[in-house]
Amino acid sequence: MTAVRRGPVSSLALRTLVRANGFGLSTRKIRNILLALAAVASLGGMIDLAAVTPAAAQSFTYNPLPPRPKPPKAANDGQMLVQATEVDYDYNNSRVSAVGNVQMFYNGTSVEADRVIYDQKTKRLHAEGNIRMTDADGKITYAEIMDLSDDYRDGFVDSLRVDTADQTRMAATRADRSSGNYTVFENGVYTACAPCKDDPKKPPLWQVKGARIIHDQQEKMLYFETAQLEFFGVPLAYMPYFSTPDPTVKRKTGFLMPGFTSYTAFGYGVEVPFYWAIAPDMDATFSPRITSKQGVLFQAEFRQRLMDGAYQVRVYGIDQLNPDNFAGQPGDRQFRGGVETKGQFALNDKWVWGWDGVILSDYYFMSDYRLSAYRDPLGSFLNLPTDALSQLYLTGVGNRSFFDARTMYWLSFSGNQQQVPVVYPVIDYSNVLNYPIFGGEVSYKTNFVNLTRNDAVFDPITTAANTNSLCTTTSADPLARTPSQCLLRGFPGTYTRLTAEAQWRKSFTDPFGEIWTPFAILRADAINSDVSNQPGVSNYLPVGDTQAFRLMPTVGLEYRYPFINVQPWGSTTIEPIAQIIIRPNETYAGKLPNEDAQSMVFDTSNLFSVDKFSGYDRVEGGGRANVGVQATTQFDRGGAVKVLFGQSYQLFGMNSYAVQDSINTGVDSGLDKPRSDYVASVAYSPNSTYTFSVRSRMDEQTWNIQRFEAEGRANFNRWSVSMMYGNYAPQPELGYLTRREGILTSGSIKLATNWVVTGSARWDLEANKINQYVLGAGYVDDCFVLAANYVTSYSYSAGTTPPVLSHAFMFQIGLRTIAQTSTTSSSAGGFQ
Repeated sequence: MTAVRRGPVSSLALRTLVRANGFGLSTRKIRNILLALAAVASLGGMIDLAAVTPAAAQSFTYNPLPPRPKPPKAANDGQMLVQATEVDYDYNNSRVSAVGNVQMFYNGTSVEADRVIYDQKTKRLHAEGNIRMTDADGKITYAEIMDLSDDYRDGFVDSLRVDTADQTRMAATRADRSSGNYTVFENGVYTACAPCKDDPKKPPLWQVKGARIIHDQQEKMLYFETAQLEFFGVPLAYMPYFSTPDPTVKRKTGFLMPGFTSYTAFGYGVEVPFYWAIAPDMDATFSPRITSKQGVLFQAEFRQRLMDGAYQVRVYGIDQLNPDNFAGQPGDRQFRGGVETKGQFALNDKWVWGWDGVILSDYYFMSDYRLSAYRDPLGSFLNLPTDALSQLYLTGVGNRSFFDARTMYWLSFSGNQQQVPVVYPVIDYSNVLNYPIFGGEVSYKTNFVNLTRNDAVFDPITTAANTNSLCTTTSADPLARTPSQCLLRGFPGTYTRLTAEAQWRKSFTDPFGEIWTPFAILRADAINSDVSNQPGVSNYLPVGDTQAFRLMPTVGLEYRYPFINVQPWGSTTIEPIAQIIIRPNETYAGKLPNEDAQSMVFDTSNLFSVDKFSGYDRVEGGGRANVGVQATTQFDRGGAVKVLFGQSYQLFGMNSYAVQDSINTGVDSGLDKPRSDYVASVAYSPNSTYTFSVRSRMDEQTWNIQRFEAEGRANFNRWSVSMMYGNYAPQPELGYLTRREGILTSGSIKLATNWVVTGSARWDLEANKINQYVLGAGYVDDCFVLAANYVTSYSYSAGTTPPVLSHAFMFQIGLRTIAQTSTTSSSAGGFQ
């Protein structure tokens, strides 16, 4: 007769009973049992891989069980906690059964089931009914039946389902484990998409099914047999066999998803990347591109991460089959290639150093083959002229200071390499003292630059038929180029400048509420200029060696008197602002090279700037007054309006903006008169949905619009739109001979929960032509990406080459945790 003892058993009693000599079931045995279950749960870890992963025969039509709280870990993690409604002991058959709400906890892993049976004779563990295992990493394994050996080498699981912490899911009708190494999933299905909240029985957006999925734990590989990819339950792709590393492998040698591209220069191309995990700290990727017209373009990338940083190197090379397709161009050669490299390393928590580098066989190589360094910010492959930067830098950031030093070399993709400067080096340092001096804040900054250029860079500014030839001729006639015909945008020779500037500023408010801010600035420049005597250059700059020392002391006072009016509907602040600046004339004005202060736009953003030049090579001199009034209205129910209107006055001395330099910086800017043009701006935000802004510059005498920009934006729940209108008067001294007028628009609309359509266009109103537009549509959610973009634009090259209309189409698809691939097609036609 079988001896049976029944009844509720506490965890302490169970730990005592299982150590009875009659059973010999030790805590170690139970630990092995839990490890056996954990081995099954670990199969869910295979879902972490960012490559094709397991699948299931049945769609995910389950309703997840409500989560059950995990008990806190005991102080002694080595102890096991077992709880059940009752425990049955069959001493004759050497079986122990835990029945009813069985819960087992050990080292952060919990197992829950309706019934758990351990057979000592066969050393098998059998669990059934609403099995739920949660490991310490958050993976949850569901099953109806589990049958495993206590050393978890062999066994099976019926109706397996695994939910991982990264929101991936796997299911199978049955999983068999053998030899302690192989697990075979029958009729498996895998997805990274969450079940539909409204209809959990509905198939997910995508899932991968497989008749058999084999996991080799020793090799850490997954093998798929007769797999298919489904979208919304509809099969779209079949794969008879493929393999991938399991998720415990973060990096593994193998092939990556292919990519496709096409362009007139090389025809159709397909890239098949191969990834090589060399070591834990380094890897390499080989991406040969097989093209239909030019053969195989070899691409390889090597990366290594060190203790304090990382670096990478990319190499390209192609033995062209048809170099004569580039007849008359730099690409007309058999071998073409290049090298790209970059790296950055930390010296400590404040200092980093690094580099970027590009070397090419010819300057058209990147653009002809649409390689990474040539892609524009939109991700398309338009024929946009640009440069590749090679540099070596050192940067430090403190609490109140900044340091940056770098050497720079630009590789011109337009072929004008002799006109591109080499900078070695440029150094910037700034610091704000953390203690007051005479009650005010003291700051200082320095800038050092040394650059050289071989050939002069001239730019035509008239429409005369022979202007361009005058700007590019090699004639020795010094009158071949004059400032009335051309601008000297880049001088030939070597230029060195050291600038140091210190500033003191203090603000205080008097009893009437007036705000007074006196300030003092002292700036010094030491300059050495060696200008080559190339044809026409002497019309702009003194040739030969020039040494100059430029000192600019400045004192000034800023005055503000805000008036506040409070009403039931809101408040308005009106603030008159005035600046008085006293300083001597700019020395050497227009007689020295100007490399970093070539941009000059006068508007409300720099109305109250002490020096309105954009760089160090020019410095504003003479006495000046800047005056204006600012009004801000804040409505109680939301929304605000800000208005600023003002003007600048040359009080005495020389007006730096009226002095012509090699590129006429400041001329036609609105500041080149004793009384400047008026500048105004209005910004209005009624709520978080709409924003409007207007910026304008008006002629001081006629009030004619010299520069006008109006911009509006709207952001709603499902759509957004923006539009900017620009209208700019001619600036003949700068080369803009006619009025420029255009509209730039962009918008997006959310058609459905995850579907978005975007577009933008630029309309040249003077030419009555849309010269760029972008159209795109895409689907994005937490497990799937589908996007398509079409871009067209006119691109402009140096010299007399006419604009080229370029087109590009990009298609992208991505399945989270599996793969992502894209296809790009681009073409270029003649100017229309």
